[in-house]
Amino acid sequence: MIKEAIEKVLSLAEIRTTQIGDQVFTSSDLKRVSEAMTDTIQVRNLTGVVDYITSNFDDKFPVIVHIQSPTQVSVVTGFNRDLRRNALIEANALLPEIRFGYFYDIENFNILLQSCFVPTDVRAALLSIVGNVKDEKVVNFGDDGTSQQVTAKAGVATVEQVKLPNPVFLKPFRTFVEIEQPESAFVFRMKDGPSAALFEADGGEWKLRAIAGIKVYLDEHLSELIESGQVVIIG
Repeated sequence: MIKEAIEKVLSLAEIRTTQIGDQVFTSSDLKRVSEAMTDTIQVRNLTGVVDYITSNFDDKFPVIVHIQSPTQVSVVTGFNRDLRRNALIEANALLPEIRFGYFYDIENFNILLQSCFVPTDVRAALLSIVGNVKDEKVVNFGDDGTSQQVTAKAGVATVEQVKLPNPVFLKPFRTFVEIEQPESAFVFRMKDGPSAALFEADGGEWKLRAIAGIKVYLDEHLSELIESGQVVIIG
């Protein structure tokens, strides 16, 4: 009698799992057992994503590469039994801080242009203007209400009034370094001090071109896996 009671208690204490359809439940209280999720690997460039996928280290094919933004790319699996996707690896671009719409003093604006923008003729022209300003005053002129000019050094011993260019087309570092940085329009403004600022003026269109550039890069480096159906790129 005592033996039977002990065996009954032990049988009740034993936890078993039962599969119903695609779901797994415990025998004790019919709680659903969630599928284990791995920690997401974090990298800072597209090369890390390509290296991980081509190695097939975790044997997770097929996978989806989701280009979420110009600065974020994730690699996820298909739905598991809990109808969730496992995020295997995520790339977040490592970028400099650029404060658009903020007025920098001339020295810091000069440094910003040189360190955070791709060299172009327009960047060189802006560096020439801000590097040769000789007066704290910024003059507004013209009938459009937006034109500005400053007094700048024009030669060894001469100065002249220089009209500020607008809009200006520049290539700030705003997406992964493996792809060409999208060029976009900015409003260049100065004010007394003097100080200078850049205001974004393309309505965010550069983001679409950056995403397209990321997709081209991944298509080129994962072409064989894409053709075989092992990798699907969404962007």
